Formats: sequence, structure tokens, C-alpha cells
Amino acid sequence: MSPLCECCSDHMNKLNQQVSVMRKEIKNLRQTLDSAIRAHRKQLLAVQAAVSKIGLTEEVKAPAPSPPSPSPAALERGNIQTVPIGYISSCFSVKNGTPRQPTICGPSRAELQIQPSVFNNPEHALVGLEQYSHVWIIFLFHKNGHLRYKAKVRPPRLNGQRVGVYSTRSPHRPNALGLTLAKLDKIQGDTLHLSDIDMIAGTPVLDIKPYIPEYDSPDTRRSYEEDSEPCNSNTDQMNEDKRNLTNLPEGSDIDVQLNTEDRGAANDYVENLLPEEKTNTNATGSSHISAQFSLSKDLSNVLEEVKAFVNQDVFLSSESKNRGSDSPKTKPPLLEVDHPCYGEEAYTTIAGWIREPPVASLDVRFSLHAERELAEFIPAHLSGLSESHRPRFKFLRSTEEAVAAIRGVLSADPRSVYRRTRCKDKLFFFTLDTADITCWFGQGFAEVLQVKPVEPHIASV
Repeated sequence: MSPLCECCSDHMNKLNQQVSVMRKEIKNLRQTLDSAIRAHRKQLLAVQAAVSKIGLTEEVKAPAPSPPSPSPAALERGNIQTVPIGYISSCFSVKNGTPRQPTICGPSRAELQIQPSVFNNPEHALVGLEQYSHVWIIFLFHKNGHLRYKAKVRPPRLNGQRVGVYSTRSPHRPNALGLTLAKLDKIQGDTLHLSDIDMIAGTPVLDIKPYIPEYDSPDTRRSYEEDSEPCNSNTDQMNEDKRNLTNLPEGSDIDVQLNTEDRGAANDYVENLLPEEKTNTNATGSSHISAQFSLSKDLSNVLEEVKAFVNQDVFLSSESKNRGSDSPKTKPPLLEVDHPCYGEEAYTTIAGWIREPPVASLDVRFSLHAERELAEFIPAHLSGLSESHRPRFKFLRSTEEAVAAIRGVLSADPRSVYRRTRCKDKLFFFTLDTADITCWFGQGFAEVLQVKPVEPHIASV
């Protein structure tokens, strides 16, 4: 192919410049549209507030429509219309500073009230759920701001590296569904009291499911299945080989000392099965015979089970003599199989950057001024008219719990990658329960500078 002439080259450069300008214009239009949507929402909130002040809320508010039942054809195609069963009332009112995972901030608390529009008697739907300690909460990321998503994302814990969206818990996904394993503290009527949460106030909840370790945790499955019999298609055959090997008369105990003739028969049988193996008798002439096997990979599972049976069940050791015939037997090791067997080889693996992320945990400090301001807050479960001038927590139950919650949020570095690496402003603001918190980030630490009560308009959100 001949090289392009100068005229064609100039023309291509102009086209590339025009494409670049068009992309920038499209980006500006999207930003303008997002700003218009946010302004529209603020105007609607202002209108609702004005209407509520003049006492017309009951006249304007329309009853919630009942969710339409999807047709069978729509269900088969996967087209359904979701209806929230309730909305979260959380100690986190804004996205900024909200933990990305529920385990980051243990003292975080929330409440979930089931909507009466879903069930005529919402409390009936929660009967029996009090028997569980944890529940799965399936919810919507309703504060994404837009529905754009990409195949690759930059998790904050990877400090800018890109991975596939489905290998992360990123909220920006084709279907903005979230999943949280929350601790169920108690149930009062139609309301669930939760802790260990990572959801902000107003989060729409789509479903609740009980957490059952035997079903949901592979590690628990493994420990549960180890107590049951191993699944092996050759179990009957192995049992038959054991019976043929022992050849003991009826009513005799399997742990009696074998005479010379029986020992020789057993040794001959094993040597016929494993011609390459060697058996060594005790030099002292005792009745205990220890067979040392070094099986090759090509030998069958049956022979390996026979080896285990001979070593552990048939031939007596001096230790078993001292313990007596009533001592428990050692369970033979499970067979090594090439194919997975349910519960036998269950284990879990996760990405390495989850346990050892490039972003290290931060040390959290409190200034003396912040400590004094935090001590002024009254815990949620206490009340007193004489101290009505002091700020009061809605969810947190003590100053120590508030300190633990703040440490959990800041130690995980809630800043985005862009703000962490490119912003010169080290100040950071977030809201926890009814407290506005101001802090700054240094090299490897975060220091809380100020703890103030939230403004009234924020507390009412």
C-alpha cells in the first residue's frame, strides 16, 4: 500500500480533530443533562416542602398503586417490574463516607420497615425471621446519578488498576443491584433493626433472604459434609474387598490378635494385590505387622483403601493393646480422586488484592477538639429533658461506638482514586448518624478535626 500524500494526511488530521471536538461536546451535553436532572429534583423537593407547610399533603399525595403482576411470557423473557418492599433508614445519609462493604464499619445501624402496599399485614411476612442472626438484603444503588457503566472499572482498593466489573462490587453495573449481608438485631412489628450495613438512607430494598451457612458458606459445607460418608462409586466394592481380606469367622472381633496362619494369609493376599510393595515385620517378634506402602499413581482407589484398612484396622499396634479393645478407631483417610466430590474438596478462593490491596489501611486519630465535641452527643437509647440542648444520636448507642464507627470508615480510606491521587485538598467531609465530621488525610493516617451536629435540612432527608 502506497503512503498517503500530504493532502490526504492533512484531511485525516482535520477529521480526527473534528471527532475529538464532537466527543467533548457530547460529554458536555451529558454533564448539562445531569445538572438539569439534579436541578429538577431539587425543585420537586422544594415544591413538596412548600405543599407540606400549608397542610395539603394528604390532598396531593396519591395512594401507592399495587404492583402489576407480570405475565408468564414476560417472566420467561426476564422482563419484570420490581417494586421496593421498603426503604432503608440508615445512619449514613449521603454517599460520601458510606462504607463500601458492611464489615468495614461494625457499629453502623439501620432500620427497614416493610411497606403496607406490598402486604396487607407486613408483620406477617417477617414471622420466623427472628430465628436467624443475619439476612441478605437485595437493594438498588439509587444514588448512582446516571445509568452509564463500563466493562472495566477502577476499584478504590486497587488504586487505579482496571479489572472487569463482574470481578468487583462496583455499584456501576448494567443492573444496579446491591447485595449486603446484614446482622439482624431484632424485629419489632413490621420493622427490621439491622447493623453491619453499608446502605445509605432512602435505599430501596427489593428482597430479604435469611442467611444459612450450610447453604451459603462453602467452608461450612465442607465441615458439614466431612461428618457424612464420602461419596464414592466404589464404596460397595471396597467393603467387599475388606470382607475378603479379613475372612474372619462370624462373631469374632476385628481387633483380635491374628495367629500366624491368618497373618500369613493376609500378607499373601496383600502381596498378590500389590506385588511391588514390601512388608516389614517387627524385629522384636511381636504380633504387630506394619506394612509400608508407597503406591504409584496408577493403582486403583480400591487398593489404596485396602492399604489403609490393613494398616489401621486389621493389624494391632502396641498402642492399641495398651488402650484396650474399647478404644476408638482411627478414621481412614479419604481417597484422593481426580474429579471433584461434593463437600469433600470444598474450598473458597478470592482475588489476592482483596486481602492484600495496594492501598494500606490508615491510622485514625482524633484531635482534642473533636473528642470534646463528640462527647457532647447523647446516645440514642438515652433521653433527658434537662439535656435537650445537646445533640443526640439516632442510631449510635455510645460515644465509644461512634468512635469505632468513625475509625472503621476512615481506616478503609473512603476517598476515590481521583481524589486520593490528584486532589491537593486533603480535607474530607462525611456524615455519620446525626454528626457532620471534618477530617484531613496525611501520609498513612487520617485525623478527625471537627464533629458537629448535622444541619436540619440534612437530618430530615
